[in-house]
Amino acid sequence: MHHFYYKDSELYVEDVPLRSLVERYGTPLYVYSAQTIIDHYKRFDRSLQDIDHFICYAVKANSNQRILKLLVELGSGFDLVSGGELYRVLRAGADPQKCTFAGVGKTQSEIEEALQAGIYSFIVESEEELLEIDKIAAKRSTKAPVAFRLNPGVSALTHAKITTGTDLNKFGISLDLIDEVFEKCSRLENIYCRGLQMHIGSQIQSINPFLEAIQKVIPWVEKAKKKYGAEFFDIGGGIGIVYEKAMESGTEAWWQERNELLTLNRYAEEIVPLVKPLGMKILVEPGRVLVGNAGVLVSRVIYVKKGIAKKFVIIDAAMNDLVRPAFYEAYHQIVPLKETAHGPLEVVDVVGPVCESSDCFAIDRLLPEVKAGDYLALLSAGAYGFSMASNYNSRLKPAEVLVWGKQVQLVRKRESYQDLVALEEQLS
Repeated sequence: MHHFYYKDSELYVEDVPLRSLVERYGTPLYVYSAQTIIDHYKRFDRSLQDIDHFICYAVKANSNQRILKLLVELGSGFDLVSGGELYRVLRAGADPQKCTFAGVGKTQSEIEEALQAGIYSFIVESEEELLEIDKIAAKRSTKAPVAFRLNPGVSALTHAKITTGTDLNKFGISLDLIDEVFEKCSRLENIYCRGLQMHIGSQIQSINPFLEAIQKVIPWVEKAKKKYGAEFFDIGGGIGIVYEKAMESGTEAWWQERNELLTLNRYAEEIVPLVKPLGMKILVEPGRVLVGNAGVLVSRVIYVKKGIAKKFVIIDAAMNDLVRPAFYEAYHQIVPLKETAHGPLEVVDVVGPVCESSDCFAIDRLLPEVKAGDYLALLSAGAYGFSMASNYNSRLKPAEVLVWGKQVQLVRKRESYQDLVALEEQLS
C-alpha cells in the first residue's frame, strides 16, 4: 500500500495535506511517505522469512540520506554502485558488512575505499576487475571478498534501457566463461569467493524471467558453494511497480492481488522454493519496489497554452527534475491536489519549461481542467526521480520533504543560484 489519498477533496500524504507543503516549501517539490517505505520493507522482509536472507536496498533508486537512515533503522543492507553511494550509506550509519559493491567500472580509489570500509562483498563483473581487486588487496595485505555476477542470458521483458541480463548488455560474466574465472580466482592469493550474484533488469512485471534466470544459474551456485566455499547467492532486484494506476478511486491498486501484477507475495512464493534447498544466505536488492510509490513530485501550473493542434499544460517541474518520461518514455500518473469529482476532462500535453521537445511528462493525457496556479502531483516518483535530477538549463534542483504521520521534515533544501556556481572557479 501507499499513503497518498484524497480526504475532503484534498490530496494528502499520511496525515498532511500536500497543499500545506507546497505553500511552505514551494514547487517543484519531492514529497516522500516514510510509512510507505516502512510498510514495503517489512512486507518484503516477511515474505522471505522462510530463508536466511538480508535485504540490500539499491541506493541508486533514491539516495537521500534521511531515507537511507530510515532503512538502516529497519535493518537494511545496501547495494552500492559508486564510491559516493558508499560514502552516503556510511554517513547514514549503515553496517558495511551488509553492503555489496557492484558496477562494471569500479575505480582504484573506489576499491580501496570499499576495502577500507570492510564491505561484505564486491560484485565482480569481469576477469580484469578481479585482477585489479587482487592487486589492490595485496598492497593492503588483506583478502578481498568477491561474488561473481553471472549473466544468465535471459531477457527481463522490460524496457531495453533497463535490461541487464543478456549477452548484449555490459553487465556480468557469461555462463560460458564463468568456470575459467572461478579457476582464476582460486589461484589468486588476495581474493576469496564469497558468493554469486545475478540481476537481469529493472521494472520487471512477470515472475517468469526471474524463475528462468535463477534456474539457469543454480548449477554454478551449487558448484561455487561446494568447490570454493561460497556462502551466499544474491538474486538481484528488479521487481516492478504499477505506474499507470498508482491511485485509482482511492484504492491501493498496487497491492491488489491480481493475476497480472507481480506482488511481493507472489515473488516470494515462487522464488523461495527454488533457493531454499541451497542452504545459503540469500541476498535481494530491491530499490524501486521499496521507494517508487512512496514519493510524488508536486508542481505548479505556470500557463495553459492553447495551440492549433494541441493544448499544453506548462508546469514548473521539468525533465531535469524527473527525467524518466524523457529518457524511458515512462508513464507517471498525474493528479490534481484538489480533487474535482464532476469537473470537465480534457486531452492535454503536460510539459516543462526546459528547451527540449522531450521535456514532456504526458502526451494526449485525459486530465481534469486546470488553470495557472493550480497544483499537480506526478505520482510514483520516489525511485529514479531526484536521484537522476540535474541542473540542465541551469535550473535549481528541487527540495525534498519526508512525512511521517503528522511530522514533516525538510530532508534536502532547494538549491540557490549560489549553489549552482559554488564549485566553479570564481571570475577575477
